[in-house]
Amino acid sequence: MKTVIQNIGIEVEKGDISRQPELDAVVNAANAELAPGGGVAGAIHGTAGPQLYEECKPLAPIAPGEAVITKAYGLPNKHVIHCLGPVYGRDKPEDQLLASCYRNSLKLAEENKLESIGFPGISTGIFGYPKEQAVEVVFNTLLPELPKIRHLKKIKFVMFGDQDLQLYESKLKEIAVG
Repeated sequence: MKTVIQNIGIEVEKGDISRQPELDAVVNAANAELAPGGGVAGAIHGTAGPQLYEECKPLAPIAPGEAVITKAYGLPNKHVIHCLGPVYGRDKPEDQLLASCYRNSLKLAEENKLESIGFPGISTGIFGYPKEQAVEVVFNTLLPELPKIRHLKKIKFVMFGDQDLQLYESKLKEIAVG
């Protein structure tokens, strides 16, 4: 699904975040050490290759809500923006930390004059953030940021599973209609 809000294309699709050649940057749902792991971090590091982790090591650790940017190496993108989402039930306040992930990622994209960025569902996997609540945080954070954006022309949400895809599409339709 695609729509345009404030002259920025917003897309939602099912896919693999590590295989998005049309995007300048993809966001890694990272761990604090920015190390290879499971889920999104595993896919991104696996495709990017070992140079990505070598660049990440001196940038770690990061705290929940923080984001850093690196080159993308073997990925088909220019950059990877790594952010640490909150572990639901442990990192408080979860909603503010998750919102910071998205705001800080957009800030890094703008600072680096990127035109397109792809987000996975941050914190909704092994970090246990309820998906319905996460989608609300994502769009409640994104919409107020759009008027401040000067360089980004496209924001894409790349969902791994059908449930995530349906939640994001439903929320985007709700926003686009009204």
